[in-house]
Order: sequence, then C-alpha cells, then structure tokens
Amino acid sequence: MSKTLSEEEMRAALFGDTAGPVGGPIQHQPQPRAVPATKTHGVKRLSSRLRVTMRVTKEFEGEEEVFVHDANTLSTLIAEAEAKTAAKKKKYRYFDVISVTPVQV
Repeated sequence: MSKTLSEEEMRAALFGDTAGPVGGPIQHQPQPRAVPATKTHGVKRLSSRLRVTMRVTKEFEGEEEVFVHDANTLSTLIAEAEAKTAAKKKKYRYFDVISVTPVQV
C-alpha cells in the first residue's frame, strides 16, 4: 500500500465518492438585514411596581378598612414591609395582607 495519497484519494477514503469535482471555497452573499418592526402600543410592560392591599384596624377586632400601598420594588417581601410601615405611620396597629400584585404604569 502506498504511503502517499492524493487529496482526492483522502477525500474518497474519508467521505466516500463525491458526485462532482471538488470546487473552491463557497462564497456566501450577505443577506440584507430585516428592518425591525415598529413598536405596537397594545402591549404594556409591567413596571417595577407592586400594589399591596391590606386589611387594617386601629383596635383589635375593630372596624376593618382596606389599605392600598404602591411600592417601587420587585420584591414582594420588601413591598409588604413598606406597606406595613406606611400603615403604622397612619396609626394602624393590626394588619392582614390580602394581595400583592404587579401594577401597569
């Protein structure tokens, strides 16, 4: 067996017989870039705001009121803590968190 193989013989051994002759490098023509679509106004993104709704009272088992606080954070725990401190500033002593929901601005 000969130690020197031609390029064609190496290609045939590795990849099998090719249908056509081996050509030069293939040159790809760059495709024109697509123009980005204009923004639609129908979809609004959620902002980094959470609305905390709580039931608050000044006396134990007293008259309940609904207290709503908007917090500028993504963390529900921080939003609850901010809402509780805001309720304490308004002299409410007892509170129960109803919901924490993201707000669209």
